[in-house]
Amino acid sequence: MHTLSAILSLVKQKNLTPTVQQRFWKKLQTCWPALKGSLALVHKPCVRPNCRTCASGKKHPNYLLAFSDKGRRRCLYVPAAMVPKLKRALSNGRRIEQLLYQMGPALLEEYRIENPAQTGPAVAFRKSSPKNRTAKS
Repeated sequence: MHTLSAILSLVKQKNLTPTVQQRFWKKLQTCWPALKGSLALVHKPCVRPNCRTCASGKKHPNYLLAFSDKGRRRCLYVPAAMVPKLKRALSNGRRIEQLLYQMGPALLEEYRIENPAQTGPAVAFRKSSPKNRTAKS
């Protein structure tokens, strides 16, 4: 859960304005459980030598959870009873990812409101007077 700890450390930083931080935290609290990965329904044969289902070619339905662990792709079998909870967690994980993408522009907007652009000292512009030019013949 490196992602969650990274999010929480971002939220706890003191340089964030309370309004952005509070909005993000409020949205984040509704996103539990959260998970990044994918869930797939696969049909696999079992290990029993005399299985009628496998012998008919139908195979057994199983769910696989695919995710990354230390940069490597991993897959785990998932009990059917846990599938609804994992679907919700995956949906929440996508929602958190969207919140993180929205956070950048929100932080910049808050920063720009608190720190308006300073263009330096005002410079008076001189209007150039029309020069008397004579047409060359």
